[in-house]
Amino acid sequence: MAERGNALTTGFGKPVDDDQNSITAGPRGPVLMQDVHLLEKLGHFDRERIPERVVHAKGAGAYGYFEVTADVTGYTKAAFLSEVGRKTDVFVRFSTVGGEKGSADAERDPRGFAIKFYTEEGNYDMTGNNTPVFFIRDPLKFADFIHTQKRNPRTNLKDPDMFWDFLSLTPESVHQVTVLFSDRGTPATYRHMNGYSSHTYVWHNAAGEQFYVQYHFKTEQGIRNFTAAEADAMKATDPDHATRDLFAAIERGEFPSWRLEMQIMPVADAEHYRFDVFDITKVWPHTDYPPMTIGRLVLDRNPENYFAEVEQAAFNPSNFVPGIGPSADKMLQARLFSYHDTHLHRLGPNYHLLPINAPKHAPMRSYQRDGAMRFDDNGGVGPNYWPNSFHGPAPDPGAADPGMPVTGVTGRTPYPHPNDDFVQPRALFRDVMTDEDRNHLVSNIVGHLKNAQERIRLRQCAIFYKVDPEYGTRVAEGVLVDAAEVKRLAAMSAEERAAATAE
Repeated sequence: MAERGNALTTGFGKPVDDDQNSITAGPRGPVLMQDVHLLEKLGHFDRERIPERVVHAKGAGAYGYFEVTADVTGYTKAAFLSEVGRKTDVFVRFSTVGGEKGSADAERDPRGFAIKFYTEEGNYDMTGNNTPVFFIRDPLKFADFIHTQKRNPRTNLKDPDMFWDFLSLTPESVHQVTVLFSDRGTPATYRHMNGYSSHTYVWHNAAGEQFYVQYHFKTEQGIRNFTAAEADAMKATDPDHATRDLFAAIERGEFPSWRLEMQIMPVADAEHYRFDVFDITKVWPHTDYPPMTIGRLVLDRNPENYFAEVEQAAFNPSNFVPGIGPSADKMLQARLFSYHDTHLHRLGPNYHLLPINAPKHAPMRSYQRDGAMRFDDNGGVGPNYWPNSFHGPAPDPGAADPGMPVTGVTGRTPYPHPNDDFVQPRALFRDVMTDEDRNHLVSNIVGHLKNAQERIRLRQCAIFYKVDPEYGTRVAEGVLVDAAEVKRLAAMSAEERAAATAE
């Protein structure tokens, strides 16, 4: 309940009833366009930085190809995946996420892993990260989350209080926090890390059968990470080391490559699966859906001009091809709007005509005309409307997706699936990490969290304690807070814990 005179409103003064859950068609979604609060929030967020990308500001890119190595026609009718041995031109951009364009490549930060496939059916973009999960599962929280990773609006300094205050009030973040503060949060190079779609997507075959899928690009160079000390040393000696490494490796003919492994789930399985397949804070355990290798990504050519080809590259998760489409994942649904919207702002209404973004192996025929930076023939003498009787391009009903059933009452509701935000990070901490991994994780967290206020340290340690008592206790001891109080807070609900540690 807001304090009197302190109610959250939209930019036009309308009170906001819920700032945590997007309006969806039923609890499972998809997100509805009528959620004007979400659209206002994302639209304003997309325009906060000019002209630097709001996120993924610093990056490096290269050209290459994707080659199909296994028959997947039983799962998708996408033409570029239709036969073993088929190759598709690609452009890939790697990036840090939270830092500015001048930040160091060795910062502790997720890494972007975006791929543009230039297929014969148009461009297909996959915008992923080097981690299989994310901090939040509803897009209404995204702008707030990114603000906490940036600079304090008063001091213009990175602020541990902002960083940890939000995370400690958002327990769903603990899985990604555990990944980020392990050594996986500081990859040694872009060549030595994996890439993940994170989101669930939908594939459908020629018969209209549908499957939920997740993409895993596994580095064939092997995983290499920095320790915190090694990352600090690299930041001091070469803040551009990963950018330099990628360019130099390709120049000397050491072409980096990744093996594409897919997790594939029949759509019917999702209804009763133990985790919500639309929750980006969760993974599908490989024991449930073993990844199958279907292709190989190779980068073999550097750009000729960084600005034209890397800085102006615009990846858009709403760029699909027949046979591949979005799921009802709320975060993905919002990104379908937000990426295109931010490209319109940053590069202009005709960003799709820039050579790096234009389809290379498919005709571009539409009725979009005019606008700034229109540098082709602007449709020539052809009509700029549909329907028309002047032989203009016509819709192709065969390109339609099978569609998904949508039911439910509109409203702002959380994910309905029983959400245990601690079971997967618990398995990561207890069963996947080695003693050395756990030692590095605790040390890395302590080095950052110790700079936050005591009440925030207590609250965050309580979340770690709920993952595993050893986890929470070790971090509590490292940041000098009372472990008994941490245990007491861990027994509370998230709302009770927030109230007990309020300023």
